Amino acid sequence: MARPTDLAVEPRQRDADRSQQTILGAARDEFHEHGLGGARMDRIADRAGVDKRLIYYYFENKDSLFQAVLEDTYRGIREAEQQLHLTDLPPAEALRRLTEFTWNYYLAHPEFLTLLNSANLHRARHLAGSQRARELNSPLIATLGEVLERGRVQGVFRGGIDPMQLYISIAGLSYFYLGNSHTLSAIFGRNLLSPKARSERLSHMCDVILGYVLRD
Repeated sequence: MARPTDLAVEPRQRDADRSQQTILGAARDEFHEHGLGGARMDRIADRAGVDKRLIYYYFENKDSLFQAVLEDTYRGIREAEQQLHLTDLPPAEALRRLTEFTWNYYLAHPEFLTLLNSANLHRARHLAGSQRARELNSPLIATLGEVLERGRVQGVFRGGIDPMQLYISIAGLSYFYLGNSHTLSAIFGRNLLSPKARSERLSHMCDVILGYVLRD
């Protein structure tokens, strides 16, 4: 039987969780628009509708807040990937589904790309010491490894494919194109973000990934 003190703690914990998520959402938008260097804690507090002291109560400084935003950002994409149920799909369909998902997720979440850009500008020092980030990303590589092994056993995929390298290729095919779409459009004189161009790009990426893993 729950004690009265336990019942009192639960609402406070829920309030604290909501406050932190509100702050993380506001900070994500601020970092997305201004980068780590240009972000201001005052503006984050205004966006979140909280006193700035509350931010410092939960997060020691701007760097620790940025780390928390990065971890929460990875949590979002990894949880969405879990809903794909890749291990329940035929191997080739699973890889196509992951490639399509990655592309569409990046399109729907441009802040994901800008946050990673900002993190890389600072040599990923906010992620280097993050055990949480590694824990969030490891299951995806393990799942992809299972898909590749199942495909190999079934005679669909060739062997010797590193799941980490494959995922980097899937992400990179989307990341480079979308992260450089404006310069690429200017250089080649084509709108690479038009619906037709986006559809062609996704089809090309799926062909590249499946062409690499499928047996002749």
